[in-house]
Amino acid sequence: MRTDQPTLPGTSPDSASPRTIWEGFHAPRLTQARRLAGLTKREVAAGIGVSAAALGQYEAGTNRPRPELLPRLAEVLDVPIQFFLAGRPMGKLDVSMAHFRALRSTSGAQRERALGFVEQLWELTHALEKRVQLPLVNLPGFTGGEVHPGVDLPADPVGAARELRRFWNLGDGPVKHLARRLESHGLVVVAPSEADHAAAKVDAFSSAGLLRPMVVLTPNRADDVLRYRFSAAHELGHLVLHSSSTGDSRQEREADAFAAEFLTPQKSLRPLLPERIDLSRLAVLSQTWGVSVSSLIYRYREFGLVSDATISRAYQRLRALSAQPGFAPEPVRGYPGEQPVMLQRAFELAASDTGLTIRELAQELAWKPSRVRELLGMPDTRPVLRLL
Repeated sequence: MRTDQPTLPGTSPDSASPRTIWEGFHAPRLTQARRLAGLTKREVAAGIGVSAAALGQYEAGTNRPRPELLPRLAEVLDVPIQFFLAGRPMGKLDVSMAHFRALRSTSGAQRERALGFVEQLWELTHALEKRVQLPLVNLPGFTGGEVHPGVDLPADPVGAARELRRFWNLGDGPVKHLARRLESHGLVVVAPSEADHAAAKVDAFSSAGLLRPMVVLTPNRADDVLRYRFSAAHELGHLVLHSSSTGDSRQEREADAFAAEFLTPQKSLRPLLPERIDLSRLAVLSQTWGVSVSSLIYRYREFGLVSDATISRAYQRLRALSAQPGFAPEPVRGYPGEQPVMLQRAFELAASDTGLTIRELAQELAWKPSRVRELLGMPDTRPVLRLL
């Protein structure tokens, strides 16, 4: 959902004083900043010298921090003091509106931090979309879809994957450049760096709770382009199959089944699989289809081609080869088509057309310029002067 708060007359976010910000203090911004900082209420309260109960009142909107506390609050949460001022569009998410690729290994604090990241991602997208026309949302089943509004995909994962391939005219072959393809259909895809602590500790996640579907992908545990591609297809499955997140294993299995059929359609892959599991031949298929050998072995099980004991032995042999060429993970950075670029190119277009700068965009969002660069995937490349 989106909320718009009125701006106080005669103020602008970049020039407001602590007193003015106190008068227009927007409590949800405090919660968002705390989520992004990965801090508890007790930790923030201790940082500004108040009780945890007082901070809870600030976040609930039943009380406001005194004006003199606001600069310290901004320092503790690493945001400009203007961040707390009402008047900017805000995306608001809760845990039911996001799907996490590895839910069991993702703590509640990490999920909260990731939600704040997606909220900021939507705000950045919204600011750019005021200046640049982004690709239309072409995702059947997504309530905000602009190309196929009101068209639903089948409820079963395999059927949904097949129908979406048909909608997107993918044919029956491999899906190349998956991240870029998602972007071309209006999905916002980002791949945060390890430096972005708000998202980098979470394997992958997505949300359909805002006006554009959002997919966040991180290399995290294994910088493996094939695992990364499967995660992207898995999140796509959540977006078309599940209107809300229940956090149960059924939804995860359905998203996996969608991803497998979307990336390796049964009618195309089945004739190519050797009758007996041959890891060297599967390694060739892995490179052609952009999925892991492990995923191809699992397709044998899904197609009912071999026994579970045979599958188990194949996985044992595969583990022994995990460091060998053709089987070792390949980093995402070696595959430009799997690296999202939509937001960065939208900014570059706005910059060339209107003269928009990082600093101006940061002021509009009430963020630090470094935060804008992080979400755009445009790190500051200037050398750092260090004084002893």
